[in-house]
Amino acid sequence: NILLLSQIKLPPMMEIITAEQLMEYLGDYILDAKPKEISEIQRLNYEQNMSDAMAILHKLQTGLDVNVKFTGVRVFEYTPECIVFDLLDIPLYHGWLVDPQVADVVKAVGNCSYNQLVEKIISCKQSDNSELVSEGFVAEQFLNNTATQLTYHGLCELTSAVQEGELCVFFRNNHFSTMTKYKGQLYLLVTDQGFLTEEKVVWESLHNVDGDGNFCDSEFHLRPPSDPETVYRGQQDQIDQDYLMALSLQQEQQNQEINWEQIPEGISDLELAKKLQEEEDRRASQYYQEQEQAAAQVCTCSSAGFVSHAVFPTQQVQGAASPASARQSGSNERKRKEPREKEREKEKNSCVLL
Repeated sequence: NILLLSQIKLPPMMEIITAEQLMEYLGDYILDAKPKEISEIQRLNYEQNMSDAMAILHKLQTGLDVNVKFTGVRVFEYTPECIVFDLLDIPLYHGWLVDPQVADVVKAVGNCSYNQLVEKIISCKQSDNSELVSEGFVAEQFLNNTATQLTYHGLCELTSAVQEGELCVFFRNNHFSTMTKYKGQLYLLVTDQGFLTEEKVVWESLHNVDGDGNFCDSEFHLRPPSDPETVYRGQQDQIDQDYLMALSLQQEQQNQEINWEQIPEGISDLELAKKLQEEEDRRASQYYQEQEQAAAQVCTCSSAGFVSHAVFPTQQVQGAASPASARQSGSNERKRKEPREKEREKEKNSCVLL
């Protein structure tokens, strides 16, 4: 979105673009943006960064690994994904900062990134040192009290750091938003599908940590949505889609390949084929169970007015399934096993080609 507002131009009347087309536009832009007059060392360094960026460009379709630090709005732990922002010269900000006036929180959080702080909290809780236990408790309270991933100190720092008219990326709650500054006020580009038919709603002001902003048009004039109820339903659909996407990504990470080193030597082709089929059956059964449970969880969250972009652990989703659905799943499993026994009898007299 930032590049569309500043650099990249799409063909006239083009309203829909596929992910593949978008990746092509970004790849072409990165190639065209290569500096002309640079030294040999700078050229080699740029080409290496460009190669690294191209390798992770496909991740833009699902999500990038970004790990904030709580000491500054531009401070992130370095990950390969950050190369994309550097290469495209797009500033990346966040507002999850520790207030420097709260000394005990400053000491507990230190210079840790989010991942490091979580590990520190776990370590401190298991310590026999009462001072470390207390420090871990303070750090945990900070994370709980700032679950919106934006503090008022961070908002003040953001307002001061972002330049007037600057187009940048704002990271919050595992989401990236296009942000700009107009007449000293921060605005986020409205992209939820609930506003798809709201042509005059373009920007939303960012002036508090609770996410209650004012909607504006392209000229930053106040423009409330024409039908708030339709917008609300659209936002709920967007949240549901984000939630299912997160579960899908989590499922992909959990479905690891078979560890071939654990397969005993000398195993026959028939036994190996059986093991592969059993593993495939197990994955298929687990996938369909989690899809059903995810759908049930989304319905439960929507009916309760739940609004969040958090990624829930799989255990919580499984816990939301009703006993009836669990029993039904078990009966289906038994039904699937009966024909499998017959197939295995056939396999004893069959030759398996691998």
